[in-house]
Amino acid sequence: MQVNNRLGTVDIHFTSTAVHGTLILERDLEEIELTKLIEQIDEDLVLSADMPRDDFLVSVYVGRDVGFYSDEYFAEETDSDSDFNEDDEL
Repeated sequence: MQVNNRLGTVDIHFTSTAVHGTLILERDLEEIELTKLIEQIDEDLVLSADMPRDDFLVSVYVGRDVGFYSDEYFAEETDSDSDFNEDDEL
């Protein structure tokens, strides 16, 4: 049985000459695991886009997920938190 464990998220941005990736891991990986993951991202996502590129530049961070926010979330918060005003400190 194969178990899919979430490692993190990746954002990929294509420019005319290079592809930029931001990889946010939820845990540390050994260097060999990290390079294999980047190679897999390159093969599965970047190269499959079939866009010419000179380089694939990846910034890697390790962190944890603290929440997911959207316009709907803020609309609900505004409705339920009418006591907050511009003078309140964050």
